[in-house]
Amino acid sequence: MTKHTHTRTYVKIHSGIYLSSFTAAVIINSGDMQQVASSRYKELKERIGEELLVSGSDDSTLFLWQPATNKKPLSRMTGHQQLVNQVCFSPDARLIASASFDKSVKLWDGKTGKYIASLRGHVSAVYQISWSADSRLLCSGSSDSTLKLWDVKNNKLLMDLPGHADEVFSVDWSPYGEQVASGGRDRYIKMWRR
Repeated sequence: MTKHTHTRTYVKIHSGIYLSSFTAAVIINSGDMQQVASSRYKELKERIGEELLVSGSDDSTLFLWQPATNKKPLSRMTGHQQLVNQVCFSPDARLIASASFDKSVKLWDGKTGKYIASLRGHVSAVYQISWSADSRLLCSGSSDSTLKLWDVKNNKLLMDLPGHADEVFSVDWSPYGEQVASGGRDRYIKMWRR
């Protein structure tokens, strides 16, 4: 899989996020965890077919791959104007989000790679994105020192989360969807509650 003309900056397999987002399952032991993961993987595979992979690059492109069956990309996804920092499938694998130095987050169809929308609001590079476990919300962290909470159904900014004194380098959503954690250049870790 060598279609990007520049360095790949991020790759994500769609089943990984789906399997790691245990929203309603109560896990008692590792055997239960394995059973739940296996069940969720089978459900995902039935719904979307073969496992997909998305890659982003510093040439501002993304590629959607089906690595088990094809060495050529299914889709070349263009629209970003600068380096793609991160790509991430939604937990239900229906959408892909990409974050870029061009100050935007873009949404793509998780099965075809077709462009859906641009989420604009940051005034500087977007470094990280994280999905809520129910795939309805997306949080982005930027070098503008803010986090933004997006409603992906309506492609609208729900909330601006200022609070860091410098760039926000990392963002993660709790598995139950009640909290977002962020880490920044200001050396603080912040917890945001819904």
